[in-house]
Amino acid sequence: MTGSLRASVDFERARHREARQAGDDASAWRALERAHVLSQAVLSLHIAVHADMFRYAIARREWHEAAGQLLRLALAPIGHVSGRTPAGNIGRARVSAFAVMPIPDDLARTMEPVTDRADPGLQGRG
Repeated sequence: MTGSLRASVDFERARHREARQAGDDASAWRALERAHVLSQAVLSLHIAVHADMFRYAIARREWHEAAGQLLRLALAPIGHVSGRTPAGNIGRARVSAFAVMPIPDDLARTMEPVTDRADPGLQGRG
């Protein structure tokens, strides 16, 4: 894993905390979604972001989202072992855990060293 990838995940997680403190729920979720897209290459980061999503869903009493995060916390290690984590997936319960999604250009530039090694449409372990 490159230091810039970890720094980018940390940056998005910090943006989440700032937006959460400001009461901006849409921006808080968006930052976690972006952190998720970045984190999929590294299991420890991927689990940490899903844990953040789970805690935020509980705090907001979004029970469907919390349940979805529990499922994703269980699936993330399997995806890493099998090398099949769907590129661009935002990690929310409202989307399939298996859906490949477009990666924002700014995130794709950060991820280039990781996604260059991945299968088309899938982001493998970093």
